[in-house]
Amino acid sequence: MLSISKQDIINRLEIDNPWWDSTNDISEKHLPKRSYFSKFYELVANINIKRATILMGPRRVGKTVIIRQTIIKLIDDGVTPAENTLFVSIDTPVYIGLSLEQILKLFFDTKQLNEKSHAFVFFDEIQYLDSWEIHLKDLVDRYPNIKFVASGSAAAALKLKSKESGAGRFTDFMLPFLTFAEFIRFSGQDHLIVRSDRSNTEDAATDIEELNNAFIEYINFGGYPEVVMNEGVRQDSKRFVKQDIIDKVLLKDLPSMYGISDNRELNRLFNVLAYNTGNEVSLEGLSRESQVTKEQLKKYLEYLEAAFLVVTVTKVDETGKHFKRQRQFKVYLTNPSMRAALFSPVSEDDRAMGALTETAILSQWFHLPEIEMIHYARWRGGEVDLVKVDNRLKPAWACEIKWSDRYFDHPQELKSLIKFAKESGLPKVSCSTKTKLGMQTAAGVE
Repeated sequence: MLSISKQDIINRLEIDNPWWDSTNDISEKHLPKRSYFSKFYELVANINIKRATILMGPRRVGKTVIIRQTIIKLIDDGVTPAENTLFVSIDTPVYIGLSLEQILKLFFDTKQLNEKSHAFVFFDEIQYLDSWEIHLKDLVDRYPNIKFVASGSAAAALKLKSKESGAGRFTDFMLPFLTFAEFIRFSGQDHLIVRSDRSNTEDAATDIEELNNAFIEYINFGGYPEVVMNEGVRQDSKRFVKQDIIDKVLLKDLPSMYGISDNRELNRLFNVLAYNTGNEVSLEGLSRESQVTKEQLKKYLEYLEAAFLVVTVTKVDETGKHFKRQRQFKVYLTNPSMRAALFSPVSEDDRAMGALTETAILSQWFHLPEIEMIHYARWRGGEVDLVKVDNRLKPAWACEIKWSDRYFDHPQELKSLIKFAKESGLPKVSCSTKTKLGMQTAAGVE
């Protein structure tokens, strides 16, 4: 039986690192950059921090592209020579069976480098290597002149192992789905927004009807750069999101990481959650709908959250205080376009627009630390969609999400929001509208 030769591996390294040949035109140079690019680049380029950077995020949000764009800029800025920069996608068959250090030494041999050389090394899809976190931590300790960056789509395993084994050695960076602002830019609709140069002034819409049409597009198709920029993919976005992303997470990533034996149960639960995004649920109700036991449900919810498919939001009362026992909670998709892929796209008057608007707004925060502070309020006779409780356990803001202008004209009908403001001592609260903007006062609350 033939074995993979050293020269075959070196040939593959040369294909994966086109910047080693200055005559190559690298395709990522011509792609737009995510809004997170500059922060990620600064983190990677800072060689004074002797830590590996772990780039995490859902499937197909542009992690490989942002890495390759970072490499191009590192070389163009003179931070590192092209020959001292290595990119390796661990899931490539030719690298199977090789350790990170074996790959590193092949790089050294190819480019006449050694352990004292200054270099940048990028390991893409690192979760495909068993015990990657132990190997990477060892490399960080033994090669202080090399800046290591690793990324992967199986974010659940990356996040867990990064925290457990990489304390003091790894710095995590989260790349989320496209935000609505990025969707506007990527789809060439930047003219719809007038950007403010004053921090205390909000951006304004040039044409609110057209912006709302773009928002509906975002809800249906907007989470993934490929869907937004590639018309062919967009025409078949249901297959792309369902088969290339959701199914691979549910049928491949999560079972391989957690030893899940019955994929059908997990798939059934996710479909129930996706259909009910933004709605309050209970373990009892979910168990009935999905036909999964409550104990197994808790595990599945943990897995789905760790894979960045859903986020759970807990409840507070009318004063912003937490309940001792959380019998009910809300579950949101981390990007609303997953619902359209599983069921069907929505239109402006679809009855699901309210819940999907709420899902889309919450999804702008899901990757940020403050998501831990966001809740919903519910008590006998009242509910407020989104409430932020600060570190002092005091409500900082409250917002009711509506896909309607009705409450701009009739603010007194926002009885739950007004009651929450008074009970929690908030002088101002907010409510989203469809087309109207302004400040109203009802029962002494702005």
